[in-house]
Amino acid sequence: MPGDERRNLIRQWLMESSHPIKGSDLAGRTNVSRQVIVGDISLLKAMNEPIIATSQGYMYLKAEEKQAPHTRLIVANHSPKDTMDELFTIVDHGVTVKNVIVEHPIYGDLTASLLLSTRKEVEEFLHKLETTNAALLSTLTEGIHLHTLEAQSKEPLENACRELAQKGYLLS
Repeated sequence: MPGDERRNLIRQWLMESSHPIKGSDLAGRTNVSRQVIVGDISLLKAMNEPIIATSQGYMYLKAEEKQAPHTRLIVANHSPKDTMDELFTIVDHGVTVKNVIVEHPIYGDLTASLLLSTRKEVEEFLHKLETTNAALLSTLTEGIHLHTLEAQSKEPLENACRELAQKGYLLS
């Protein structure tokens, strides 16, 4: 299959999907390697397609997803062992953890898309972290990191932030 045709299919599948699609799944559907998919996604992004890579796979941001009704940027500080509790605390209030951001002394801000909205998604993220022996970005900054949170109203954001502060996870 020619590259343009494959990229059009990938774009279509991502646009039609309501959940992330793993690169390995796209590779299987198109009978190419995952590395070819990574290149295809990079080319699509270079053409200004609103595709993001999350811990669950690739997503096409639809117009309604580009701007959440209510967002808040928080600054957190905790050890890696508290990551599950931090993320569960947030999603248990009906809040989505859009990303994690750390300030690297060489590269500046490093941002990774998370898009975690449920305990199951948090568990899958942490399992993937464990099975790949990857490190949390916050280990680069001695636990200090930022999250962009989003919710349908201000109340869940306020409740999640209040509980995070009570647990000592927020920097003030």
